Amino acid sequence: MHGVPQSQIIILATEAMRRALNGGEILEAIAAETHGLGVQILDPAVETLFGAVMGSRSGFVSVPNGALFLDLGGGSLQMTWVDTSKENYEIDAAMAGQSLPYGAAKLTKILEEQSAEVQAKEICMLQDGIARIYSNLCARFPALRAIKEACDGGEDAFVDVYMCGGGFRGYGSMLMHNDPISPYPIPSTHTYSVPGSQFKQPTKMRQVNEKNDGKIYGMSRRRRQQFPAIATVIDSFIAVVPNIHRVTFCGGSNKQGVLLMTMPKDVRESNPLEVLANVTETERPLFNAILDLLSASVPGTQDELSNIPTILAPGLGALFIRQIWARSGHSSHGNSSSALHHALIRDPDCPGLTHLARALLALTTCARWGNDIGLCDEMLWRGLQKVVESHHSDAMFWALYIGAVANMLATLFPVMPQNSSELFSAVRQVIFKSTVGSLRIMLILNDRFDSKISKDKVALTVNLSAQVIKRVSPEELTATMKHTTKAMGKEGKYKLNVQISTLT
Repeated sequence: MHGVPQSQIIILATEAMRRALNGGEILEAIAAETHGLGVQILDPAVETLFGAVMGSRSGFVSVPNGALFLDLGGGSLQMTWVDTSKENYEIDAAMAGQSLPYGAAKLTKILEEQSAEVQAKEICMLQDGIARIYSNLCARFPALRAIKEACDGGEDAFVDVYMCGGGFRGYGSMLMHNDPISPYPIPSTHTYSVPGSQFKQPTKMRQVNEKNDGKIYGMSRRRRQQFPAIATVIDSFIAVVPNIHRVTFCGGSNKQGVLLMTMPKDVRESNPLEVLANVTETERPLFNAILDLLSASVPGTQDELSNIPTILAPGLGALFIRQIWARSGHSSHGNSSSALHHALIRDPDCPGLTHLARALLALTTCARWGNDIGLCDEMLWRGLQKVVESHHSDAMFWALYIGAVANMLATLFPVMPQNSSELFSAVRQVIFKSTVGSLRIMLILNDRFDSKISKDKVALTVNLSAQVIKRVSPEELTATMKHTTKAMGKEGKYKLNVQISTLT
């Protein structure tokens, strides 16, 4: 109907077609109905490349430390190891990956139609197959082998997992339905991520599927019928790989993988968030200078801070900078609400805009406007807060902190500079310096010393020129910073101290 020429149409077939007894008849029927279009039946290694590797990979900036990638379709299960920091990682992953004939539809048929004895035998073969593939991957990839050996030796060594395919997305939908963050604020399983402890609940998820007669978001009737089989695959995987750190569910599949592989490699491996931010060469010095200012406000010498996700990640920082001066002139409560909702609905399925990235963008931009939200948005705000904190308990403070610094920057410079020279001349008048140190606080209850708590003191020093300080109130800047970094009255790990002084 769209008038796409036949030369631009590709029809792919996977495991079920490879094994179909009437495969020849199906090919003839498709050709007859489509004026001669052929079907490419994918080899298992190619299916792994398009689906488990590049289909999953298509939704993310990178997977630099390596992770297990799995794909559960109707006819088969694929598993491999992907580390995007390595040269030719996609080919290595596809060649190393292996397939088992235990897709969701295939296994459902076994569980519904076969005897208990046959079921037990097939499930044993499934688990043995996963164990064999995992062993082969460990032998081939030193990073994965090191994790397994450390875990076997009693160390806290964990592996990340990415899952794609309709079967696994069904399990992700069931986890989201039962997520402790309720209601879960982002309505998509694409890039939905859970810690290993939450993932390893197939028995509980089976019970939810059996007892819930109502609608479960993201679950069709067919998927719910297949859920016992899906949970069986999860059971078998957990039995082989118990040391799971996080599991991320991917919206991509063979379609996205094929399209990604048609791109030139330099485009395919570029940061999609940087493409989305669309920073021109003329703008780049300006954006880099603003990013340097924001980065300077975060203590750079603390190793523990390097693992905390923030909006300053490559690509994401540029998207945030685009929002700092946007909507200036509108009310702070309107802008705060817009920040929360826009980050969730913008650019659907854009690679790199994961649940975590959207939550960071929403909360940091909302903080830029002082978190001026009403009761109707507070539930969404708190849901996003929990998404961020599920990745790191300290991430929320730094989201609020960076948003508050951006608020200060926009107060000092009410209009975004039009060029780098204008910003450079202004930036010389502002110096951000921050440190983190230990701080002991004595809590006094009922007129007596009751208990002691430890806090990390974040000291931000802002030096302003006499020209700039004429336009602002240091007291108001300090008060806004402190108010914005308090998570709706919740006492956190950090205590902020802001000092604003005049340059001599």
